[in-house]
Amino acid sequence: MIQTPTTWQDYALLDAGNGEKLERWGKIKTIRPDPQAIWPRVNPMAWHDPHMYYHRSKAGGGHWEKHLPTPESWSISYDSLRLIVRPTGFKHMGLFPEQAVNWQWMMGKIKAAGRPIKVLNLFAYTGGATVACLSAGASVTHIDAAKGMNAQAKENINLSGLGDTPNRILADDVMKFVQREARRGSQYDGIIMDPPVYGRGPNGEMWKLEEKLYELVVSACQILTREPLFFLINAYTAGLSPAVYGNILQLLMKQYNGRTSFGEVGLTAESGVTLPCGMYARWES
Repeated sequence: MIQTPTTWQDYALLDAGNGEKLERWGKIKTIRPDPQAIWPRVNPMAWHDPHMYYHRSKAGGGHWEKHLPTPESWSISYDSLRLIVRPTGFKHMGLFPEQAVNWQWMMGKIKAAGRPIKVLNLFAYTGGATVACLSAGASVTHIDAAKGMNAQAKENINLSGLGDTPNRILADDVMKFVQREARRGSQYDGIIMDPPVYGRGPNGEMWKLEEKLYELVVSACQILTREPLFFLINAYTAGLSPAVYGNILQLLMKQYNGRTSFGEVGLTAESGVTLPCGMYARWES
């Protein structure tokens, strides 16, 4: 079963088909490629007059074509969060709206904990999960190798009125950071990781998901408190099943009293189709 967010107001998946998706970000309509949408467009009339259309290049990458006047960036709301939308040259928009299902889950866990919660967000991108956890009352350490992503995370924190909350935004290699935290004796109640298939650290460190993920989760378990609240793994590679991530958490978190679940996240379009967008595994106390 695919988990889909139901409480977005400023974002909507309008339709998907023919290898593309039609989305609304506030008042801005965009068309982007999506390899999962192999069926025909359900509502062809909805696709007319987008503000922006992303053309993929045969040589890799692509570019945006503006059909209507569009700002370089703008913001949209989710719950009490305010998040920047900033289209990039590699088709991303600066946030992944399907992740709202995980934001809501973490916010609920933090609010119900009844104690101070420290969260570590690894491969944290522009900080959607960071802002969600801060808004629920947690302190958050946010790690991403890309300084530009961290700068946008700080913008999202401030835009959401959370600039005075306990947060650290650091550009670092996630594996090296976790290992240093273990040596320092640092501990966290919740860990989030959203690893890419391939990546590089700030000093050129190589990351390959299938080779490094288990080792990273092992290291991350060493910096959990005695009573951890949650552990979340997000993944976007089609090469592994959600059960793989669930198995990793189940094996490594068995010393704690909790449960593991796994599955897919996606978006349900206004036209009725549900678009798969990624996978998750959760451990929770």
